[in-house]
Amino acid sequence: MRNNLWLICLGWLLTTTISAQQPPTSSSYSFTLDEAIEFALENSYQSINARRDVAKALKRKWETTADGLPQLSAAVDYQNRLKQPVSLIPGEVAGGEPGTFVPVVFGTRQQASATATLSQLIFDGSYLVGLEAAKSFLQYNNDVEEKTQLEVRKGVINAYGSVLVAQESVKILQNNVSTLEKNYLETKKIFENGLAEEEDVEQLQITLLQITNQLSNAERLEKISMQMFNLTLGVPVDSNIVLSDNLDGLALKNMEQSVIGKPFIMENNIDYRLAYLVTEQRRLELKLEKSRALPSLSAFVNYGTQANSNSFTFLDSDQRWFQSSILGASLNIPIFSSLKRSARTQQARIADEQSRTDLLRTQREIQLQYDTAISDYKFSIESYDTSKQNLALAERIEKKNQIKYTEGLASSFELRQAQLQLYSSQNEVLNAMLTIINKKAELETILNTPNNK
Repeated sequence: MRNNLWLICLGWLLTTTISAQQPPTSSSYSFTLDEAIEFALENSYQSINARRDVAKALKRKWETTADGLPQLSAAVDYQNRLKQPVSLIPGEVAGGEPGTFVPVVFGTRQQASATATLSQLIFDGSYLVGLEAAKSFLQYNNDVEEKTQLEVRKGVINAYGSVLVAQESVKILQNNVSTLEKNYLETKKIFENGLAEEEDVEQLQITLLQITNQLSNAERLEKISMQMFNLTLGVPVDSNIVLSDNLDGLALKNMEQSVIGKPFIMENNIDYRLAYLVTEQRRLELKLEKSRALPSLSAFVNYGTQANSNSFTFLDSDQRWFQSSILGASLNIPIFSSLKRSARTQQARIADEQSRTDLLRTQREIQLQYDTAISDYKFSIESYDTSKQNLALAERIEKKNQIKYTEGLASSFELRQAQLQLYSSQNEVLNAMLTIINKKAELETILNTPNNK
């Protein structure tokens, strides 16, 4: 009995261990909106690639820097002259008749050499400009990463709000279907007892079928919106995610209008900074073309050894090797290019002027975007207040028509109109809350609020 108990415990322990080692079939998460944003900034596909772009820019900066640092190279050569070249020398040199020539082969059949060369760039105007351009390129990629983070943040907010709206829409439609089914069944019984007209039943049936279809569609949209949210976060689309925030609380939180009082600083806007870096790039391109007229100076030193033989004896200990070394410098002075350099410089100057014009246009476009975002955000709050009032009125109207219909003072058509008006008002409130959330996120993106608090 004791042995059997030990076997049972051992089996349970092995089963538990194996189960713990197996990966879960699906991922589960729970997020508030802030937690979802933080998760997406680390794990979304856009954020991951943006960080890789910055890493590439760092490597490119070092690549440019390394051009001006010492360069060491080595070469090993082996030659086997299968047919050696023949030279003709005057015959009298070899003791022959004057006016004749004697064929002579110079050198050995095989040759091996090894050379190491150390070179150093001393001065090159284009290299100095390249260093400056590499720093600008790195800054550009850093700003692109920041823009990506802002877009990811806005995308998460929009997707989070869309899921909450879809969930609330399903709940409301479920309640509406439940109420309509109750009305429909009651009216059907009254009709069967001869106390109501068939049209009353049909009107309620039409409304019930419409709302039931809307419920089915809302349930499908809820699933799709959750999958889109998962995609935005960078997790598998079939992951199980629970949203901790609720729509009402999120909407009220975003109705806090302190963001409107924040000063709009153009230099903080990421689109402006990217446009400015483009003008910097054009300025550096102009500077590069000008630097091509400057001389460049480089130096080198090498050391080599060489051996010759008619057979492959280069690995023998008695093979003779002859050393050589050269120290040199090279000064390259551009003198005349038939105005080619001048033409390229003029092109770069025109491109620089174009970029400055584009920067001015971008400034004005961003200012317009800010003004529009402020107006849209204020309007979204006003629309929400109006939709809440309309919903309260629609609920009272629908309730009165329910009472009137029960007492026979209102027709089924009038009840149907009141119900449809109520359902429309409910939908307007949900959309108004989502609009507030999205417009607030858009305004914060223009202000670069997450990175400039």
